[in-house]
Amino acid sequence: MVDFSNDTIWTYVVKAVLIIVFLLTSVLVAIWFERKVVARMQVRPGPNVHGPFGLLQSLADAMKLLLKEDITVRAADKFVYLLAPMISVFCSLLVFAVIPLGPQVTIPFTDISTPAQLTDFPVAVLYILACASLGVYGIVLGGWASGSTYPLLGAVRSTAQVISYELAMGLSLVSVFIMVGSMSTSEIVAHQQDYWLMLPLLPAFVIYVISMIGETNRLPFDLPEAEGELVSGYMTEYSSMKFAWFFLAEYINMINVSAIATTLFLGGWRAPWPLSAVGDGMLNEGWWPILWFLAKMWGFMFLFVWIRGTLLRLRYDQFMKFGWKVLIPFALGWIVCVAVVRGVREFQGWDLQAVGIAIFVVAAVTLLVVQLIPERTPEPTAPPEPEAFDAFAGGYPVPPLPGQRLPASPRAGRPARAGIGAAPAPDEPTAHAGKEAHDE
Repeated sequence: MVDFSNDTIWTYVVKAVLIIVFLLTSVLVAIWFERKVVARMQVRPGPNVHGPFGLLQSLADAMKLLLKEDITVRAADKFVYLLAPMISVFCSLLVFAVIPLGPQVTIPFTDISTPAQLTDFPVAVLYILACASLGVYGIVLGGWASGSTYPLLGAVRSTAQVISYELAMGLSLVSVFIMVGSMSTSEIVAHQQDYWLMLPLLPAFVIYVISMIGETNRLPFDLPEAEGELVSGYMTEYSSMKFAWFFLAEYINMINVSAIATTLFLGGWRAPWPLSAVGDGMLNEGWWPILWFLAKMWGFMFLFVWIRGTLLRLRYDQFMKFGWKVLIPFALGWIVCVAVVRGVREFQGWDLQAVGIAIFVVAAVTLLVVQLIPERTPEPTAPPEPEAFDAFAGGYPVPPLPGQRLPASPRAGRPARAGIGAAPAPDEPTAHAGKEAHDE
């Protein structure tokens, strides 16, 4: 792992403050970036009034939320209602503590040399998964404490969603641990000096990308806050800065998962292949690696926006079926393949990567065939004959319910009268005859 022995308490404080400033600034840029990209996809200008290229629009939105009236719902559990957005923001800020932004760097105008990373430890990736899992408590408690129906439904949906896609995300990272032999983020980046892990672990990379979109509640997986069904989901009863905290946590989580994908699959801060060979690796030293890391991370941010502007929201049953019946079995099969290949290479000295790929292809085809096989449906049976319904049984005429039928009318099959004054049929009693029968 990276050596932090020369760092002092003030070094840690300065780096922590810089990370928080970086995340807050990145959120403002991400909001502007998303609006601009979606606007171009929809052939419209997007924000272009406040500041050059509309860059100050995000700042104007932040000030608007800051100055709006802060409303607290009367039926809410006030303590939990205020605590929930703070939990979401706090957990989202913790993830970047173990993300390596670059190698050892020297602070300008000083002789201080420190890693471009706050800290690292042998189980850093487990720490990231723990922070991501705890962040959902903010959503769940916010929906429950609001004392309203729509936020509660959004919170319940979010719980099921995170359980489903957190499993798929964790399983997609197991193959990285098997390949590297460590959960330290700095060691995973160091292992990718010759090749990015995305190349040998492409299926795990695809599973992670899909899972990270579901984890951050983004389209097409934004079911906890589906405005067409739940108004605004778990955020419906929040306003002003409490709403802004949830909004902030969502965008910071997007940055977090993009940084994790960059670190674990795209070589982290290392320059891409043509540039890594320039000047005998000169571009992988100093402050240059931070630029490569940001470029890769913002590539994933563009992917988020691209998917949002392209795909439609799934139905909830489709979403859960995809997570439990496709992603999780697929990830488990890939882990078995990687473990078998890694074990044989370790103990036998054989290079069975091609065999592992073949096993994975067979497993993928089998899974696809199983998904395409139509489900057995029972043979249709004739519906039971509905019983005759007496509309006058209770002494008052009642219309029949679905599935009930009225008895046949005694006038069925008789010819219609020619007009209002037409004579009645020979066998049909007149109104006068009916009256006489009643008098008798």
